[in-house]
Amino acid sequence: MMNENSNSLTRDLVRYIRAKAISQNDLDAAALFTLDAVANALAGRRTEPGEKLLALMGKLNCSGDAGRMALLQGGLTHILEMDDLHRASVVHPGCVVVPAAFALAPETGVGGIGFLSAVLQGFEATCRVGMAVGQEHYRIWHSTATCGPFGSAMAAACLLDLDEESCVNALGNGGTQAAGLWQFLDTGAMSKHLHAGRAAEAGVIAAQLAGLGFSGPPQILEGERGLFAGACPDANPAALLKNPKQRWQLHETSIKPWPCCRHTHPAIDAALELSALIDPALIDSITVETYQAALDVCDRPGPDSVYEAKFSLQHCVAAALTLGRVDFEVFEQSVRAELAACGGRISLSAAEPYLSAYPKDWGAAVSVIMRDGKEVTACRNHCKGDPEDGLSVEEMREKARMLLEVGGILEPEHLIEGILAMVDGGAPPVLPIIS
Repeated sequence: MMNENSNSLTRDLVRYIRAKAISQNDLDAAALFTLDAVANALAGRRTEPGEKLLALMGKLNCSGDAGRMALLQGGLTHILEMDDLHRASVVHPGCVVVPAAFALAPETGVGGIGFLSAVLQGFEATCRVGMAVGQEHYRIWHSTATCGPFGSAMAAACLLDLDEESCVNALGNGGTQAAGLWQFLDTGAMSKHLHAGRAAEAGVIAAQLAGLGFSGPPQILEGERGLFAGACPDANPAALLKNPKQRWQLHETSIKPWPCCRHTHPAIDAALELSALIDPALIDSITVETYQAALDVCDRPGPDSVYEAKFSLQHCVAAALTLGRVDFEVFEQSVRAELAACGGRISLSAAEPYLSAYPKDWGAAVSVIMRDGKEVTACRNHCKGDPEDGLSVEEMREKARMLLEVGGILEPEHLIEGILAMVDGGAPPVLPIIS
């Protein structure tokens, strides 16, 4: 039986994260990522899956239940496919960490600085575990679901002011709840939203129990019956604490400018460049070169639902080339029908340099051959919203404003200012999630 002095990767991770300095710039960035997650959650309420999640919470009367509130907000945040994405781990940290923090904020009375510090710590834990599970894990397991509980537990432990031993217990029991399979993609089922919600809830419950002395496995990652052994054929434990002087992983996280799977975004960015140079009516054929994971998840010709279209490279590239935009409207049935012919002329392949650059860099090239034989190509090693080409503060505010309006928030500026004011010590605002 392990004692509190036992060594483990989880304990090393906790110590690393808790020793990491937090600057004003870190807090500013955390506030913007918090804003993005909140805006996604509130917009997610106005969707079919969102309405079903809200209906269930209404039946359960979950007011005051931090775990259920984390589940609800986590699920809502992940619905519209506009939430953040950390490339190296292939994890969406915001939809897990931010809901956990907001779920516990009322009972802890945390101030803005403490809240944002918890967000930074939660992102770090989720992303670092995600980098360590290896690429093969992602073929079967949805990494946001499996690595997310480590981040929600870390954020919750920070808010609950747990000591080191209790924090290790929280991450151990968060990790033992890791689950979430990609099988839902075959039918476009709503499971992906449940993955995010359950990951947020798991960490909250694990941390609350840890505060009561409920023990968890300290070697949940590297143990003979731990996560790496059970679900990670090419786990890379060394990645967990690699580059210890690197800035917080939140800064390495991308923000989505388009409402679809992030694997489609490099090709969208390239296609948008080409859209201004061509007449779509004169296209003969289109080729997209990218990395293998993008094909594994997003090679979906002829999508027959909004959700499938969001995971279709063919549809997303056709929209970008033909319409010069990728917004919520382009995934509707009438537009899918309009773009079907163009999508049918698109061929996909995995190719260098994108194959070996992934997951550090997510890139793509789009080439269009016109009927007169002319060929135009645009390439991306990274794309809009990545740290190398990040959204400005005003663009982040504008994205949040748009999402909040979709979510029916009548005074979006009030909520935006309330979230951003946390960097100056303002209390976390009360979110109108159930209204």
